[in-house]
Order: sequence, then C-alpha cells, then structure tokens
Amino acid sequence: MATFKNVSRRKFLKGASMSALAGAAGTGTSAVLSTPAKAAAMKTGKFNFDEIYDRIGTDSIKWDYQVSKFGDGKIKVGLGIADMDFRAAPCITEALAERCEHQNWGYQTVPKSYIEAIVDWNRERHGLEVDPGSIVISSGVHPGLISTLNTVCDPGTKVLMMSPTYNGFWSDLRWSRTIANESPMINKNGVYEIDWDDFESRLTPDTAAILLCNPQNPTGNCWSPQDLLKIGTLCLENQVTVLSDEIHCDFITKGQKYTPFASLPDKDIVNNSLTYKAISKTFSLSGQKNAYFFSTNPVLLERVKYNHRVDLHTLGIVANEAGYRYGADWLDQLLPYIDQNHEYVEAYMKDNLSKYMSYKKAQGTYLAWVDVSGLMDAIDAHGKSKASKTADKVMRPTDIIEQWLVSKAGVQLNPGENYGVGGEQHMRMNLGAPRPLINQALDSIAEAVADI
Repeated sequence: MATFKNVSRRKFLKGASMSALAGAAGTGTSAVLSTPAKAAAMKTGKFNFDEIYDRIGTDSIKWDYQVSKFGDGKIKVGLGIADMDFRAAPCITEALAERCEHQNWGYQTVPKSYIEAIVDWNRERHGLEVDPGSIVISSGVHPGLISTLNTVCDPGTKVLMMSPTYNGFWSDLRWSRTIANESPMINKNGVYEIDWDDFESRLTPDTAAILLCNPQNPTGNCWSPQDLLKIGTLCLENQVTVLSDEIHCDFITKGQKYTPFASLPDKDIVNNSLTYKAISKTFSLSGQKNAYFFSTNPVLLERVKYNHRVDLHTLGIVANEAGYRYGADWLDQLLPYIDQNHEYVEAYMKDNLSKYMSYKKAQGTYLAWVDVSGLMDAIDAHGKSKASKTADKVMRPTDIIEQWLVSKAGVQLNPGENYGVGGEQHMRMNLGAPRPLINQALDSIAEAVADI
C-alpha cells in the first residue's frame, strides 16, 4: 500500500470509521438550522436526521437552481431532484478531509480495495455475490447505460420501458439515438402493476433492450422474483437485453424486499442482462461521480466495455469507498427515518389534503408518487395548459401544478409528466429530507389549498 506524507489509504479510512462511531449529532425533535461550518455531532450514538442542513448557496440543483428558475424568495422547500438534504455520513467527510491533506491530484488508479468494498456491500446487504472481475467502474449509471445501449441497439431501434419511469432514461435514449417504447403500467389505487398483455405486445423485432428500474422510480415498486423472472423470460425469448438500473436498492420500506435481477435462479435469464449500481443515492454522493455495472455474461460485458470510457476523480473514489466500508451504521439509522417519512406523508395527505392530493406508501426509494388530480381540477390546470399553447411557453398540466405550488406554497415538486405515460396526474416528492422540512412543506400546501 502506498503511504504518502501524513496520509495513507488505510489510515484515513480507518480514521473515518472511528470518527463515525465517536463523532457527534443529536436526536432532538426540534429542527436545528445548521451551516457547513458547524461540526457534525452525535448523542447516545444516534444521528440527528431532523437537523435542517442549509444547502442554499452551494450551487445545489435541488435548491439554488430552483431559485434561479422561479425567482429569489420563491422557494421555501425544495422537494424535487433526487438527492438528500441530510448532513453527509461522518465517515465520508472525514475520509475526504484526510485525503485532502495530501496535496497532489495526479492520475490515480482504481484501488483493489474499492472493488472489494463493492463486493462486500452486495454480499452483506443484499446476499448477492458479484464476481470482482466483472465489475466495471463508471462515472455514473448514465454513462454505463449509454455505453450498453450503443452496444446492443442500432440507431433508431426501440427500448422498452415500463412507465411512468425515471425521467433520466430519456436522455440515455437521446445519446444512444434510440426510441422509447413505453408500456404503461396499471394503477390500482396507487399501487402499480405491469400490464403483461401490453408488455408482451411491445417485444417487437425492432426492440433491442429494456430499461428496467428496480426499485422503480418514481412509483416505488420493488419487483417480486416472479415479476422479474417473467420479464427476464419474455426478454430472453425475444432477444431483448435487460439493463437493470438498481441505484435505489438500498432504500426498501418496512415489510418489502428487494430482489437483484442478477440473483434470479435462471442462468440464461441473468446472462441476458447487465446490472447498474451506485451508492450515490444511498449516501447522497451524486456530485462525486462514481458508479459501476457488471454482468455474468463475459462476452456481452466485453462488448459493452469496448464502447465505455470512464473519467474518475480521486475524491469520488475516496468518498465512495468510505461509504461502502464504514457507512452502514449511518444508513441503518437513516432507513427507518425515511420509512417514517413515507408514513407521515401518507397520513398527512389523508387527514388534511385528501380533496387535492393522495399518496400510497411506496415499496422502495425515498420518493413519493403523489396523485394531484384533485388539485388539478380545483385550479383548472388542464384549462390553463390549453391556454398556454397560445403563449410563448407551452405548459403541461403538471407544469401548471409545479408553478402553482411554488407561487402559492413555496414548495417545488417534480412534474409527473416528466416520467412518461401515466404521470399526467402526479407529482414526485422527495422524502430524503428532515421531517420538520417536510412538515413545513405540507403545512404550506394545506394553507394554500385552503384559499382556493
């Protein structure tokens, strides 16, 4: 192991581990406004996820971009883009600070210890054995998906997606010059199911791949082994390659289960797939640009690697390895907090906003897929959308809802129509935030609708 002046990989990662155990952040019920200059604290070994951690002024897309979009003073609570508002796990902050003591930023290899940490995480948390030799490091899930689509799809061919689904997939299609082939899911009182007849009808000769979201963003589905096997069987029979995006897999709500596609018992089905993962959602490390993908099919994997180029940075590797190795305690405390956020929002809307909004607790992710059909009718969002067609900027009904919530309540949510067919009456709400902040947002919305 290389040892530098005042710092070594083992030293700063082990030091980060001890800091996470000995460091401080309290569990009081009141919200505490904090700034990056204040030290993280723990009391009685518990992290304080109620702390409102100020991100304004950090060029945050979730906060600062919305201010630039809607105007200064308009945004009270940003609950849109999918990153979290908690202070980072102390082990990550400590590891980054330790590495910064070494003042050289030249080219760096991917250390073997990082790959081992990925393998250990999958085994210990998900019971999945991943061959370390099959892991391909990427600067994000998107570059891996685009490399794969460019490998298995000819330009102009179709990619199957079960919608509503992750809006970022459409950018992957643009970069691979492929076409969306959306199979709308069936919404049964807020619970989504695959329309198998429609799904099978879309496995046409000009469809070469499926973008599977497991767990599903934004609906929160944790696909069962039976669902995944049926998807895999139909795709194998029709020569459609499965691209399984499992970036949200660490967020599973109480009583639910995540099944890795690569864990399915049919070897042929698994060999017809690649899996894409990261802990950028798990530890809110999206700005550190680090992910990976793998496959049990070495021929398919080598074909994709031929089209894949990765650019990594040192601190991204450091932050991610620290999370994998020493972040489990922080995450284990966060998960029940997120679960309670889901339950809190479901109950609040049922008790206070049922005429305008409703939400059925998701099976996975930290996202809420909120039905806003009542609010749409109340403010005539469809009529306003039609009227906008004569203006310079055409606005969809869910764009009208986004704008109304910002102007009347100071709350920003993501328009459901960004997520494809089936999103026309929904908004996506990010629950990866302190509960006092979520409560503030819901109270503001409740006050706004009272004036309708």
